[in-house]
Amino acid sequence: MPPPSRSPAAASTSGSRGTAAKRPALQTAQEVRALGRRAEVAHYDQSQPERAAATIEALADALGGVDVLVNNAGTGHVDSALQITPQTWREVVDTDLTGAFFVAQAAARRMVEVGRGGRIVNVTSVHEHVPLRGAVAYCAAKHGLGAVTKVLALELAEHGITVNAVAPGEIATAMTGNEDVAPRSLDRSMIPAGRPGDAREIAEAIAHLASPEASYTTGASLVVDGGLLLMAAVANQDELGN
Repeated sequence: MPPPSRSPAAASTSGSRGTAAKRPALQTAQEVRALGRRAEVAHYDQSQPERAAATIEALADALGGVDVLVNNAGTGHVDSALQITPQTWREVVDTDLTGAFFVAQAAARRMVEVGRGGRIVNVTSVHEHVPLRGAVAYCAAKHGLGAVTKVLALELAEHGITVNAVAPGEIATAMTGNEDVAPRSLDRSMIPAGRPGDAREIAEAIAHLASPEASYTTGASLVVDGGLLLMAAVANQDELGN
């Protein structure tokens, strides 16, 4: 990581495919600039991984380097394994896995070249760990990104680069149909915390893994789900009356 006299340069992928994905990125950039920090925005279609290196290099040049990468772009689908088409499979896997890997590769190459170490945080999902009916491509991609995280952590540790995943549960965002909804106003009986998560809670987890304090954490998957994964056996337990 950079010395204290230098502000870290961070790159983040966000949204999904298409021009519409630019709008939230531009809004985020405005919020960053309002805090007196520099922000740059570049459009990268994760279905075109051959463009990853050029995009990361352009951002790194504009920002003076890349010390932190957050892979946060994602998309999903609702199709059974018997119904999903090759096109949908490719769209989801290209965005959630292939594109994410090549962005991480490009950022890691720049970090290794500069020699200051760095942080890579891949945003996966609880479905990195457990399946979901109607989401075969999404689960395959998130399982795959979890494995990519571990391999990169193993290979990049000698360069002072940590690679970790954050695995959110249900979060109140556009992807779950709850954008701009106060999470604490929603009741979720099957989540021990009783509610969906707030995107800010995921941001706090990412910020920790990107910080100097997390220098000994690598290859981990930090689940932030309000206890959802703890409920695997509860439905059966309730049915049995135990």
